[in-house]
Amino acid sequence: MAKTGTILVVDDNKGILTAVRMLLEPRFEKVITLSNPNQIISTLRENSVDLVLLDMNFSAGINTGNEGLFWLSEIKKTDPAIQVILFTAYADINLAVRGMKEGAADFIVKPWDNIKLLETLEKAYQLRTASQKGGARSEAKKVISQESGMFWGESRAMQQLRSLIEKVAVTDANMLITGENGTGKEMLAREIHFLSNRKKQDLVTVDMGAITETLFESELFGHVKGAFTDARADRPGKFEAADNGTLFLDEIGNLPYHLQAKLLTVLQRRNIVRVGSNTPIPVNIRLICATNRDLQEMVTKEQFREDLLYRINTIHIEIPPLRERPEDIIPLTEIFLSKYGKLYGKPSLKLSKQAKEKLKAQSWYGNIRELQHTVEKAVIICDNSTLEETDFVLPRKKGSLQKEVTTLEEMEYNMIKSAMDKHNGNLSLVANQLGISRQTLYNKIKRYEL
Repeated sequence: MAKTGTILVVDDNKGILTAVRMLLEPRFEKVITLSNPNQIISTLRENSVDLVLLDMNFSAGINTGNEGLFWLSEIKKTDPAIQVILFTAYADINLAVRGMKEGAADFIVKPWDNIKLLETLEKAYQLRTASQKGGARSEAKKVISQESGMFWGESRAMQQLRSLIEKVAVTDANMLITGENGTGKEMLAREIHFLSNRKKQDLVTVDMGAITETLFESELFGHVKGAFTDARADRPGKFEAADNGTLFLDEIGNLPYHLQAKLLTVLQRRNIVRVGSNTPIPVNIRLICATNRDLQEMVTKEQFREDLLYRINTIHIEIPPLRERPEDIIPLTEIFLSKYGKLYGKPSLKLSKQAKEKLKAQSWYGNIRELQHTVEKAVIICDNSTLEETDFVLPRKKGSLQKEVTTLEEMEYNMIKSAMDKHNGNLSLVANQLGISRQTLYNKIKRYEL
């Protein structure tokens, strides 16, 4: 294979730099190595770099990976098209997930496998060359999943989310999906299932908010004949129905505290006991949970068990609200126009320029679900093939969604978050603004999971 491309390798361990250079020189036209991350930006300015293999921790004695995340942000600000692969000796999947959310193409865990490392770099280089040619996409990168119907859109936030999902869906790790109402949490759960190794088995969905406390155990774990009145036959529960497949527990935050221990026990033991029986039945499931509630805050208020949160939260996925990805509003609208146009016998509908502007200016606090209902109503009432702005009946814009700050911790969280947004994640500037050291800032970022 002909040599091509330039790669920058950044690691404070010079032995690793030597080993990686020997591995990569036969593959890349130019291999640049740095042991000091402070030289990254100047190196990028002096060289046309395609890939960066970036260590997550440097000689400052900080093992949280925040230095790597900081330099990831700096690289992306210098050139968003550069593909960054994270390099870490700490096999922390949460750190890898966070890095990919913030723009990393992939991650490699030390000690590495040479073949795996080369394959990962080759894939990242292909993404780099595709972006240089105008962002050409393969058939596999269509806006809508052909299997689940999941809408990915074109926004950077959703494309980063998609890259992350494609990475972790093939594992059996438990996943927690959070996001506001109407963002598509159940749709994402279906996409994860279809991308997993369990896709040929069932995806069983349970709305935890709709199950009464008295039927909780029977619904989830099943019952045997005679276990209670009207139990006229043995009946498997949702866990058994999802055996070898995926169990999706929607609205997990609505599960009463005293029932959470029962769910935790099953997840720990990986077997269930039907109501009225003493015989354990092993179950093999992949668990996905979803909620629009802040489970960490609920833990603080003793409304949700911390040990259960750890159990279901191996990988945390946050779906951004629609108002944070306005470039997806019109493509979504056009999808719904096509759907409801066919349903109501009004094919070939299109949007006027003024209608598009009106839709893009709306905040959509009800997210995709609100947009969908709005489009359906517009299709029903419209008289022409072109929908005008007057065809869309929109609710008044809400004020700020930010809740009233009631504790010092909430105030501190908001101040740090605001400063990070203001400085685009530049931790040095954030620390200077807040008047604290970078080490203190790192600790607080980790504490508040920012």
